[in-house]
Amino acid sequence: MAYWLMKSEPDAFSIDDLERVGTEPWDGIRNYQVRNMIRDEMKPGDRAFFYHSNTKVPGIVGIMEIVSQPRPDPTAFDPDAKYHDPKSDPDKPRWLLVDVKYVRHTKRVIPLTELKADPALEEMPLVRRGNRLSIMPVTEDQWEHILSLEDQG
Repeated sequence: MAYWLMKSEPDAFSIDDLERVGTEPWDGIRNYQVRNMIRDEMKPGDRAFFYHSNTKVPGIVGIMEIVSQPRPDPTAFDPDAKYHDPKSDPDKPRWLLVDVKYVRHTKRVIPLTELKADPALEEMPLVRRGNRLSIMPVTEDQWEHILSLEDQG
C-alpha cells in the first residue's frame, strides 16, 4: 500500500462533500508530474490524506482510499468543463483520474503550520519550499506520524 496527500480547495470540493457522496472521481489534474504518479504509482487500496488548501487554515482534514485504477479524465474532452483540454485526444488521453472513497474525518484539522514546524516531517514534499503539487507521496513513517498528531494540539 502507498500513501498520498491530495489537495482540494474546500469551496470546490471538501471532505464534507466526499463524506456526503461516498465515492468521487478525483478529476481536473493538469500537471504531468502528478499525472505520472496517478498513472504509474497509485493503486486501489492506497490511502490518502484529504488536505484543504487555499483556506484560512490549510491542513489535513480527512482520510480517503483510492478505489479505482487510473482512467481517462472525461473533463478533458468536455468543452463545457472547467478543465477542458482541447489537445487531449480520447484515443490517446493526456489526463487521468482515480476514484476516491471517504474513510473518515481526522479528529481535528492538522494545520500546515504544525506540519511545517514538525522536525519529523521536514522531508515531506508538502512542507518543502516551492512545492505546489496537488497530489504528493507520503511515506509510511510520515503517515503514521501524522496520524499520531490527531490526538495532540
